[in-house]
Amino acid sequence: MNDRVKIISEELLSKDWGTLKKTVFDLKRRDGTWQRQSRETYDRGNAAAILLYCAEHDTVILTRQFRFPVFVGGHNAWLIEVCAGLLDGDDPETCARREAEEETGHRVEVIRHAFDTETSPGSVIERLSCYIGTYDADSRISDGGGLEHEGEDIEVLEIGFRAALAMIDTGEIVDAKTIMLLQYLALHPEVIAPANP
Repeated sequence: MNDRVKIISEELLSKDWGTLKKTVFDLKRRDGTWQRQSRETYDRGNAAAILLYCAEHDTVILTRQFRFPVFVGGHNAWLIEVCAGLLDGDDPETCARREAEEETGHRVEVIRHAFDTETSPGSVIERLSCYIGTYDADSRISDGGGLEHEGEDIEVLEIGFRAALAMIDTGEIVDAKTIMLLQYLALHPEVIAPANP
């Protein structure tokens, strides 16, 4: 497929929390003709997300935190979400475990890969690796809440799994990764079954 794309030029527009570039390229269309296009891409780095599930109580742990872009868009900016974060040099599973511990205070022992997704492929460079992990009373090692020096002020929520699914219908949960992971677990409960020896 790379023979269908020719990069003509790249311009760095901004490099702060992420990298914003403008790229001009030629794209070979399905009919064999070439078309020049220009796109801006925002590279924020790859990330991982994890939904924590307790089979004994049929509950999940979610978080609530302020999201400035949602605020700027004029919506309720205190989103209910699964734990997630940028890889920061780690592999996705290590990142998912780290974020669960930082945000919820639970050290995850059993974790299963669910799926990978491109978060907003029209403009954002970010592959999100999604996991399901199990928790119980013994896995809690701290209060969680995130890292203050990273601007995190995270409320930890323990919610019945069916109640969390219903919050998608009511609009209380609007975060895409959270919706996908809740629905994935509803369709694939075997994902949290013990691994084969």
